[in-house]
This record gives sequence, C-alpha cells and structure tokens, in this order.
Amino acid sequence: KHLYLVPGTCTWYLVPRENTIFKRQAQGALRVIIDMAHILAPVAGSQIDIVPIRRALISVSDKTGIVEFCAFLSTKGVELLSTGGTAKILRESGLRVQDVSEYTGASECLDGRVKTLHPKIHGGLLAVRGNSSHEQEMNEQGMKPIDMTILNLYPFQQTVGGGACYEQCIENIDIGGPSMLRSTAKNHAFTTIVSCPDQYALVQSEIERTGGTSLNLRKQLAAQAFALSASYDSAISSWFADQLGADAPVVTRIYKPAFPLKYGCNPHQKPAMIYSRLGASLPFEIKNGTPGYINLLDAVNAWQLVRELKEATGLAAAASFKHVSPAGAAVAVPLTEVEYEAYEVSSDIQETLTPAALAYLRARNADPMCSFGDFCAISDEVDEITANYLKKEVSDGIVAPSYTPEALRILKAKKGGQFIVLEAPVDFSPGDIEYREVYGMTFSQRRNDVIISQDHMSRVVTANKSLDRSAIRDLIVASICIKYTQSNSVGFAKSGMMVGVGAGQQSRVDCVKLAGRKVATWYLRQHPKVLGLRFKQNVKRQDRVNARVRYIEGDFTNEEKQRWEALFEVVPEPLTEAEKVDFMNQSSGVSLSSDAFFPFRDSIDHASKLGVSFVAQPGGSVQDDQVTEACNEYGMIMCFTGVRLFHH
Repeated sequence: KHLYLVPGTCTWYLVPRENTIFKRQAQGALRVIIDMAHILAPVAGSQIDIVPIRRALISVSDKTGIVEFCAFLSTKGVELLSTGGTAKILRESGLRVQDVSEYTGASECLDGRVKTLHPKIHGGLLAVRGNSSHEQEMNEQGMKPIDMTILNLYPFQQTVGGGACYEQCIENIDIGGPSMLRSTAKNHAFTTIVSCPDQYALVQSEIERTGGTSLNLRKQLAAQAFALSASYDSAISSWFADQLGADAPVVTRIYKPAFPLKYGCNPHQKPAMIYSRLGASLPFEIKNGTPGYINLLDAVNAWQLVRELKEATGLAAAASFKHVSPAGAAVAVPLTEVEYEAYEVSSDIQETLTPAALAYLRARNADPMCSFGDFCAISDEVDEITANYLKKEVSDGIVAPSYTPEALRILKAKKGGQFIVLEAPVDFSPGDIEYREVYGMTFSQRRNDVIISQDHMSRVVTANKSLDRSAIRDLIVASICIKYTQSNSVGFAKSGMMVGVGAGQQSRVDCVKLAGRKVATWYLRQHPKVLGLRFKQNVKRQDRVNARVRYIEGDFTNEEKQRWEALFEVVPEPLTEAEKVDFMNQSSGVSLSSDAFFPFRDSIDHASKLGVSFVAQPGGSVQDDQVTEACNEYGMIMCFTGVRLFHH
C-alpha cells in the first residue's frame, strides 16, 4: 500500500499500491509520501530533565575505577545490582550489592552466557516513566526501574589482537552487554548509560551538582554508547570476513572528535577537526602549541620518514617538511670542515653536536631556503643541544619520540610560546589499511609499509657493480625520502643527507631538473667565493641564506641587485657561469633515487652533470636497457629496487 497525506490537513489514507491516482472531491491531488512500513510511533511518557539515580546495574570487564564510582553512588543511596566477578569485587570493597540472579530469580547459566538477558532487566531499562500502561505491566511482572547501567564490553578486539584461536574469539563476542547498552541508550530520556571508565568523573560531577543526570548528558552518553556498539559490531563483522576470506560487506569506521582546528587547508575551510578512531589513540600527544591542518599532515609524514630512516640505517634521523613534502632529510653522519663553514656551525658548537642535532643540522641545510618555516621530525630524543640549534631557526614545530626536560623548556619558549611540540610514541600502530574520502568517494588501500633496506639495493644491473656501504646508505636515505614526497619525485643524496628533492612534477626529467637545480645550489654553497662573502654585522641568518642562493643564481633585476649589494661590507664579484661549471665538475659520489622507473635516458644524461655516481629505481620500463646503457656510459652504478614509491 501507499500512505497518502491530504494536502493542507493532517488526514492520512492507506491506498492499494495499484491505485496510482486517488482523488478526493474537496481536496485536489494527493501526493505519495512513503511506502507503508512498520514504523513505531513514540511512546508517551513524562518529560524529565534531571533524573535521580535510585538503582544502577553494573557489569564491567574493565574494573578501572569501578569500586570508587560505585562507592560514590552508594553514598547517594543508589541500590547496586551486579553480575558475577563485578559483584564479588564490590562486596570485597565493603559495598552492598544484590546479585542479578537474585533480583531476576533466574540463575546464571550456560557457562555465564546467560546472565542479564531477562525481562526484569530489560523491562527495568526500557520502561517509559510516567506511562501508566508500562507502570502497570511492571507491577504485574515484579519489575523495578533501573536508572543507570555501568558496563563495558568483552574485549573482543584485544582477544583477536592477542592471536587467540577461532573458538576463543567467538566466546569473547559480548551478547548481554550490547543488549543492555542499547536498551539503556534507547531509553535515555529516563536512563543513563555509562560505557567507559573515562565517563565516571563527568557523571559523578553532575550528580553532585544536580542530584541526578541531565537530559543533555544522557543524550551525549547515549550517542557515545551507540557509537561504541557500532564499532564493536564492525570489528566482529570485519573479523568474520577475514575468517571467510572475503571482503566485509560493510565497512564501519567510527570516529571520535579529538580537537578542533582553526581551519582546514585554507582560512575559509571551516569547520575543521581532528578525529581519532573510536577505541584508538592519536599517533601523538601535544606538548605545546596549537597545531593546524597542514602542520599535522607534515608532522605525521615527517615522523614516518624519520622512523623508517632510523630503522633502515641505525642512525639518528631528521626531516624538514613543508607542504607535505620534505625540503630535507638526513641521518647523523659527521660533517666536513667545509660543511661546517657552509652551514655556519661555529667551532664551539662543532664538538658538542649530538646525533640528533647533527641529523637535523644536515636535514635543514639540504635546502635552507625551502626549510624556512618548516615542521621538523627527529627519530631520537631531543636534547638541549638540538633544542638550542632549533631555537635559532624559523620553524613551526617538531615531532619526536621524547624530549629532555631542558629541551622541552627551550622549545616551549620558542615563538612566544606558540612553537608546536608533539610527542609521538614509537610503538604506535596505524593499522594495515588506510582510508581517504575525496568528493563523495572513499578510497582504501594497504598502507605503504614497505621498509627500504640494503636488500633493495642488491640487484645491480650496470657493468660496474661496486656499491660501497656509504653509497647504499645514501640510496636508502634518498629512497625513503621520496617515499614521502609528492609524486612524481626524485631525490639526490650525499653524505647521509638529501641535497635535492624534486616533487610533484608530471614529467620525470622535470623532477630531475628541479631537484638538480637544488643539488647545484647546495654544492655551490661550498664554493670559495660563496664562503668568502662578507656580510654586514646586522644581517640576519635567513637573509644570509637567501643572499647566498641569489648570488649563486645571479639573475638579479637592477632594483633587486641594489638591495642585495647593501647586505655586504664589500660588494662581491659575480660568480661566473664558467666558475660554476668548473666547480660542479668536481662533484662526485652523489646518489639518485626515483619513485618510479625512468622512461628515457634523458634523466640520466642530466644527472651526469651533477656528480651522480649511484642510481636506484624500480625498473620495469621498456627503456630499461637504454637507461642502463646510459649509466654505463657515465660510469654510474644502478640498481633496480623492484618497488614503486608513488605518494599522493
């Protein structure tokens, strides 16, 4: 049948489905509203805001804080009902408790599978207060109203995560718990569902303040309870799908708001929020500052990069990120005297550099112009030396596994107290599958969890096969770096640090040229004429960095050149193209990695101008032989990793 509403009235008619035209003389045309279904009408009852708690049902597997919370309820005259293990603990703590089996008159049975599935339990939870019919039925069946349920569910996910057998996982599927949870949450107009120890303090505070729980709080707790129920059932459904070797028919992901953001990518993109998976933590703790949308994208990508560098090389690692791509990345390899000078590391600092400080110093100096205002990541504990080095750089924030007290004090004071400090646990597990929502579609894929290692550098395809340990290290550094760089991407590395990153180009040879320009700038910063630039005393550090880059590039406008010359005690002579070429001809031992195969030899031809000696790429192009021959012509050593590293 169809359900029709007479326009302008509250009159409804049921009409046979085949009667597609239904008219009424006084009323004009009627509109089909919905197909008839069994839809329940609201049950009338009292309208109550503050509900006093007189009887509470307790059944928890996580006993955290339960004795203290129930002791509080007991002081308020609340009657406590409980099951097996929970009742035993409460009694041992001196609280008066009635067993559920005594209340219902039905013993627990079937190895505890049936405890609370009884009309006296669910009737007490679902009865509508102030409804005379419900109250009469409760009296007739000996039911008492239950105003609060305190429970948590069997630890199904922990059981699965612990590697339990099929039968044990089945046994840890909660039945009674979700039933009580849903009954209490459904009837939240009158009943309070407390489904997590984290809620005890909030509920206790409201009872102290108002003498009961408010409707607003009960609604919030009910929403959280239904979210927990959905997440719990989703975990069970997904586990069953895995057992059956089939994809889950429905994927349910429940998110919990963690904290709001000022805005998204841009100021007009509001609202913006960070969520955590229900039942899971975030991959970091905020120790200082207020991170933004892009800050956090930089942080989680940079943190993954340095974790993998540390795992692959065994060395302290650091990264400098801007707009979700690395400006630089490095591991702790000692600096040469020329590098100390080029990176402005004073002699008093040189002897005190710790591995963490050394790694970040290298990462920051890959491309110090692009690193201006970066978000950095360090694989090891941040010490005072590292914090003091970072203190003088223009940076937005840092993520690391831990901080010494003095380092944390220094960093918290940076940027007028606004410097962002995140602490990331090294044992955090993000899960195997990742999801992304774009324009109404949800993408899922296995997380790119491949860890690049020296094994990936074992298939050398060129005539020269003499890869030494430092070359393997640099190829690993470059490969892990581009794994977290917007594709297409290539990266150049030397001495454990990135010296050029080419990101986000549609043409691979354009990636090589973009990154190659950065390599040339990095190397030419060590040219004697660049090292000899005599700046005025009041010129700031970042202005010196930018001035050196412009000196190397040399393509000034007249107005720009006048402002540039004003920075120096003595106006420097130009660095000629011939001088640049002669100096670049001395470059050697540079490693190049590509996130996908080289489709033509042009990338190798260009790389030869930059001192590239070692190449890593996935291989798999129809032009592999041509590219390999190009490497042979230039005396390069190339290996095929077999792993594509696109990142979008």
